[in-house]
Amino acid sequence: MTRTPVSPLRSGAVRSTLWRNEPGNAHMQTIRAAVCREFGTPLMIEDIRLAEPGQGQVEVTLDAVAICHSDISYADGAWGGHLPAVYGHEAAGVITRTGPGAGAFATGDSVVVTLIRACGVCPNCASGRPTICETPTDGTKGAIATADGGPLLQAMACGAFAEKVVVDHSQIVKIPETLSKEAACLLSCGVITGIGAAVNAAGLRAGQDVVVIGAGGVGLNAIQGARIAGARRIVAVDMTEEKLAIAREFGATDGILASHGKPWRAAHEALGRGADAVLVTVGAIPAYDQAPRYLGWGGKVVMIGMPHADGMAEYNPMGMSYQGQALIGSKMGDVVIQRDIPWMIDLYRQGRLKLDELISGRWRLEQINEAIADTRTGAARRNVIVF
Repeated sequence: MTRTPVSPLRSGAVRSTLWRNEPGNAHMQTIRAAVCREFGTPLMIEDIRLAEPGQGQVEVTLDAVAICHSDISYADGAWGGHLPAVYGHEAAGVITRTGPGAGAFATGDSVVVTLIRACGVCPNCASGRPTICETPTDGTKGAIATADGGPLLQAMACGAFAEKVVVDHSQIVKIPETLSKEAACLLSCGVITGIGAAVNAAGLRAGQDVVVIGAGGVGLNAIQGARIAGARRIVAVDMTEEKLAIAREFGATDGILASHGKPWRAAHEALGRGADAVLVTVGAIPAYDQAPRYLGWGGKVVMIGMPHADGMAEYNPMGMSYQGQALIGSKMGDVVIQRDIPWMIDLYRQGRLKLDELISGRWRLEQINEAIADTRTGAARRNVIVF
């Protein structure tokens, strides 16, 4: 077994608060989960132990969890981390137990579960940026353990490739009971990341022009976000004509093959100018190298897709400085989940936001490795594990 421990405190100074849920000898139940025991190998369906919810926590019995490329990158070892681990972070289900201090949530509530665990008091949380909460999390001391009681990483504060999760109440949002959990789980990451990148991070206004690099799950939602924000033209850039055709269904006005000799020139022709914003939704270094070339004066590149940890991109700072351009990062669409997810649900119920069309396939937990293989092909928008 390969193990690459990474301390949650290694990259920054120790803060006074560390998120922990110490299972100890609390009443534990046994659930099934897909466990990663070695990077780059198939996940194993195993029995694991789940602690009862502690202070401020809730137990959610899951109905659906989607497979995000970030889960695959983690399981491949792209960003290191402790093993064994349970990944998965785009989930929806019903609260089946609550701990003390769980806010207004109650047993029986339908909710989506996100990885955005906000302490509420660090400088970023206090200034309305909970997606970059500075309070570190020790996922090896979360709510789960191996069948024999050993440490098991609850990855991304979720560990949702499992029948149930115990999470902090700051990570969940109540949703209508009538909303399909298969559609709702997509709101936990892919939808908020794409739409939020367009609306919150890029700050798009009506009449502006946008280039979206990558027409996968997040890219399609970035396109939807640009459409909802009132963009004049939305240019999708991808490797296949099939995905460009799908991008048009979600709101793209133009499609350009990334294999085109100099795709940014084709984008300039389609727009008649450089873009106000370029949303990079894939973790490919060539996409980051080329992104500034699509920009117009005063435009910005929004960095969404995450390359492997050793990935390095290059750009010309002189040109960007002279033209007043910017590079900014966007994590989880810079959303405030209690504000933005209800807004997106309302858009969906009005018919202005596509969710069901994002689902490529439905799979059982026992089929998770097949679903991951299908996701790797690049053709899937979102594969969903249904319990």
